[in-house]
Amino acid sequence: MAAAQQLPGPQELSDEQREAVEMLLYRLADDEFVIAERYTEWQVRAPTIESDLSVANIAQDELGHARLWYDLLEDFGYEEPDLIWERDAGDWRHSTLCELPFADGDWADFVVRSYLYDEAEFVRVKALEGSSYARLADRVEKVLAEERYHREHARSWLERLCEDDDSRARMQDAVDRLLPHALTLFAPTDEEIEARIDELGLRTQNLLAMREAWLDEVVPTFESVGLHVEEAQLPEQYDVHHADIELPDEKGRDQTHTDDWFDLFDEFTKSYRELGRHSAMKIMKDPDDE
Repeated sequence: MAAAQQLPGPQELSDEQREAVEMLLYRLADDEFVIAERYTEWQVRAPTIESDLSVANIAQDELGHARLWYDLLEDFGYEEPDLIWERDAGDWRHSTLCELPFADGDWADFVVRSYLYDEAEFVRVKALEGSSYARLADRVEKVLAEERYHREHARSWLERLCEDDDSRARMQDAVDRLLPHALTLFAPTDEEIEARIDELGLRTQNLLAMREAWLDEVVPTFESVGLHVEEAQLPEQYDVHHADIELPDEKGRDQTHTDDWFDLFDEFTKSYRELGRHSAMKIMKDPDDE
C-alpha cells in the first residue's frame, strides 16, 4: 500500500477523515476493553500463581491500550462516559471473540483465545506504525512492546498444553469453537468506511492482507503442536484446499452481538449505574502527559 499524505490534527480533519479515524479507533479500543473484561474472570482462577499474575498483568495492559485509543476519541469532544459507561451496548464494535464467555473452567479456552487475539493484535498494530494520522502512530510503540510479552505467554502455554493427548484434545475443541469468532477480528465494520481508512493511509495493510498475515502465523504454529485448522480459508501460498469457513451470525464489527455481550455489559456498568454516576473518576494521568 503506497504511503499516504499525512493527515492534520484532530480539529482540522474533514468530516470524512474524522469518520474514518473514529471507526478505526473504535475497532481498536472496543476489542481491548472487552477482552480485558473477560480476562479478569481468570484472575485467582488460573492453574498456577505465576499464571494468575500474568493474566492480571495482561488484562491491565489491554485496558491501558483501550485507554490510549479511547483517549484519541476524546480529541473529538467525547468524554469517557460517552465512550464506555453510558454508551448503548448495541453500538459497540468489538469482535465477538472478545465477548464470548469462557468455557466453564477451561484453561484451554483462555490459552487459545489469547493466542488468536494476541497474534491478530500484533499484526494490526504493526500496520499502524506508518499511519498517516500522527496521533495514532505515536502510541504504537508502547502497545507493540507489551503485545510481544502477551504473545510469548500465550505461545508458551499453547506448547505446554499440547504435550499430551488429553489436553491437546481440549485445545483442539477450543480451536474449533473459537476460530470462526477470531476471524471476525478482520471483518469490516462498514465497507465504504473501511476502504476510506485504507485510502487515507490510516493503516498500511487492509483487512484481507492482515488476515492472511495472521493466518500465516497461527496455522503453522497450531500444526507444529498437533492442532489442525481443517476448514480455515488459508492464504494463497498454502498448496492445500480448504473450504471457506463461515463467520458466525453475530460478528461484532457490524454491531451484531451475542446475548452474552449484553450480560457482560450490564455486569461491568452495574456499579456506575447503581451509584448514579454521570462522570468517571480519573485516577491515572492523561496518556499525553505520560
